[in-house]
Amino acid sequence: MSDFDKLEKSLKVNFKNKDLLQQAFCHRSYLNENPGFYLDNNERLEFLGDAVLELIVTESLYHKYNNPEGELTNWRASLVNAQSLAELAIELNFGDCLLLSKGEAKDTGKARYYILADAFEAFLGALYIDQGLEKTRDFIEKHLIKKLPQILAQGLHRDAKSTFQEKAQEIVKVTPIYRVLKEWGPDHSKNFVVGVFLGKDLVAEGEGLSKQEAEEAAAKNGLIIKSWNNQ
Repeated sequence: MSDFDKLEKSLKVNFKNKDLLQQAFCHRSYLNENPGFYLDNNERLEFLGDAVLELIVTESLYHKYNNPEGELTNWRASLVNAQSLAELAIELNFGDCLLLSKGEAKDTGKARYYILADAFEAFLGALYIDQGLEKTRDFIEKHLIKKLPQILAQGLHRDAKSTFQEKAQEIVKVTPIYRVLKEWGPDHSKNFVVGVFLGKDLVAEGEGLSKQEAEEAAAKNGLIIKSWNNQ
């Protein structure tokens, strides 16, 4: 039994198109070493899965809770951030299915977390194409949204990006915008500098190994610059 068969069995999901499932785990570094491989990398599926994930989580929170927008935004961010998705991917044994270059396969540090988070989103994109919205919603409810009470109890929803957005909307009535200002490094191991803007004004910058990490760092610096940490 292949790792993909084991994954389907453990998740109780049966893909009609097995290629979609395999593509969800195909990192671009694998194709650099295996240029003749018959599938594309998982980045387009990740793009789709990210949007599907945000819609389903947003809709679920909207219907289940009557809390203000700012709180719901924080809760959503705590569920869909890279660390949350990577930890869930590890729980579900997604790492066993990753198709990586030999060099990337040896890296078990922070970069692996982002690869796992991206693969999780790509899996959702593949699941959505193969099984439809309702099955994807069931999967997200079963495995991800059920974690919200624990996140709230432990105060894990208070990340800097969510706090900065909440303060910006409350104090200056503007929703922050994040833009990549600089990026460098090979495609499979990039570094990013991201700026957080209020309107046209650049408030702060942050650096990270992913756009999400750089955005979080920018928000953290923005809270300091604006003195919004203790308001």
